[in-house]
Amino acid sequence: MAEVQTEVHDDIVSDQGKWEWSEMWKTEDWWAIWIGFFILIAGMLVYFPHSGDMKDIIDQAQAKYGEAAQRTNAIKTIAWYKLSDGKKKAEARKVSAGKWLTSFTHKTHSWSNNPLDAFFMSKEKAAAKAKAAQVKYEEKKAAEVAAFAQAQAAESLAEGAGFQDQALNAAATHAINTWRDAKLLAGKAKKKAQAKPYNQVFNLIGLGIFFCFLFGIPMIFMGQSFKKFAVAFLFVYGMTVLSWLFSYQVTMKHYGIGYAAWAIFLGMMVSNTVGTPKWAFPAIQTEYYIKTGLVLLGAKILFEKIITIGTAGIFVAWVVTPTVWLITYWFGQKIIAMPSKRLNAVICSDMSVCGVSAAIAAASACRAKKEELTLAVGLSLVFTAIMMIVMPAVIKTTFPVDKQMILGGAWMGGTIDASGAVAAAGAFLGEKALYVAATIKMIQNVLIGVIAFFLALYFTTRVEVEETGTKVGLAEIWFRFPKFVIGFIIASLVFSVLYSGYNAETDGLGRAMIDKGAIKGMSDLFRKWFFTMSFVSIGLATNFRELKHHFKGGKPLILYVFGQSLNLCLTLLMAYIMFYLVFPELTATI
Repeated sequence: MAEVQTEVHDDIVSDQGKWEWSEMWKTEDWWAIWIGFFILIAGMLVYFPHSGDMKDIIDQAQAKYGEAAQRTNAIKTIAWYKLSDGKKKAEARKVSAGKWLTSFTHKTHSWSNNPLDAFFMSKEKAAAKAKAAQVKYEEKKAAEVAAFAQAQAAESLAEGAGFQDQALNAAATHAINTWRDAKLLAGKAKKKAQAKPYNQVFNLIGLGIFFCFLFGIPMIFMGQSFKKFAVAFLFVYGMTVLSWLFSYQVTMKHYGIGYAAWAIFLGMMVSNTVGTPKWAFPAIQTEYYIKTGLVLLGAKILFEKIITIGTAGIFVAWVVTPTVWLITYWFGQKIIAMPSKRLNAVICSDMSVCGVSAAIAAASACRAKKEELTLAVGLSLVFTAIMMIVMPAVIKTTFPVDKQMILGGAWMGGTIDASGAVAAAGAFLGEKALYVAATIKMIQNVLIGVIAFFLALYFTTRVEVEETGTKVGLAEIWFRFPKFVIGFIIASLVFSVLYSGYNAETDGLGRAMIDKGAIKGMSDLFRKWFFTMSFVSIGLATNFRELKHHFKGGKPLILYVFGQSLNLCLTLLMAYIMFYLVFPELTATI
């Protein structure tokens, strides 16, 4: 991969360091931007014409519950939540085109004992599955109804006191939150009780062909053979589908062993046993796939949603994260003497920002070796799986009940590496914890581009100058700067503006059209596929023999454990200070 990049670099940057426009169609960074923008624009074309329909749904909810929801500012009442739920029914992705896209891009389905269930389910089997799940759904629904009755009674007492009695308000809030959690569980059970037949085989084949052309045609412009890429891509895509197959097995899902772990494991299993076939290497394009996915991730970072959780969340994510990064990097260099500054930087980014995505962005910026990236990613996946299970249990057993949702959610959002694992861990605690954890992680994800930029600057102007004794010019710094970050930032800014514009027209319309339209209904559907192909590529390009010397003295593990321990302590302390001492009024409204 590095050899290909060097050749391209020689073609597009002259000896005098002049900019050549051909870079914009000869490098994977720019093609990651173009592919990402193509998908995002397609999402806008599909969903934006339906804004009127979404507005009608929101207006109907406002007309039905709006007046009752404004009864008090002291607590979030049942009417407030019903208004919120009514608005949430407006999701642009639920239009017919959105449903088709969801079906077409669907990964494999959940399965227990028979792997074929992941690809195909008959009407008879779906009906039997739904019938079996109906009993559990009825239990959860009964629990929701009982919790709702208790919430109504508690709210009535608080309302009778004019919402002026703090004890009654607290009791009502607790009862309403209990109802919300019961509703969340009932909703999950309902989905299982509505099992429908499916045949995903042809969709997966069609999707693979689409991906082959989506990534293969740009390879021609980058000087590579489309035919060789297409043949190799069949292998990479097949491994990708296999990764989803194993991750959707119910026991694997329960223990949080997700697609990333399986993709890397399966790839490594091939590369370290029979060996990765040479003909497969043209499609083993780790950075190409992940950079495209990161451009799509940029659109998901909506600044208006960040603002809703306030300065408290920004402090937790944007103060703790760089502090942890800097201290851990210093610890790695000065205390345990990491043999590679690049490995140190990638592990610090992986651990402090958001796991695999940040690790790959950092590795690209500082030109880390592939085995260094693999090592950092492996550490991240192991600790993510552990923390996703352990942290909710610790919070449940040690935190005061009134602080489990906000403080616990913020703690998990700032420390668990992967966004999916953060959401899963938050859901263990409840709806409010899920919201706080996911928002904190979203705020933290903004730093992917920031970290990549400063790493590129630092390694080109300091580290490599020390290594080679040669100063670099602006052209080399520009070349080394990961261009996909530009796409990441533009996507975030554009979609944040669109989100705010829709909300300015009608409260909740931004969520319906952007968050639950172009993002959930298009960007997110493709992003995880691209990430998985990248993880498969990491595994296929990695050999344990190449990793062996990096584990000498256990330094990478010591570095990660030190950094994550520091991260856990500082995040918890900052979350408590921000949410309960500095901005308690914000905490009361979440």
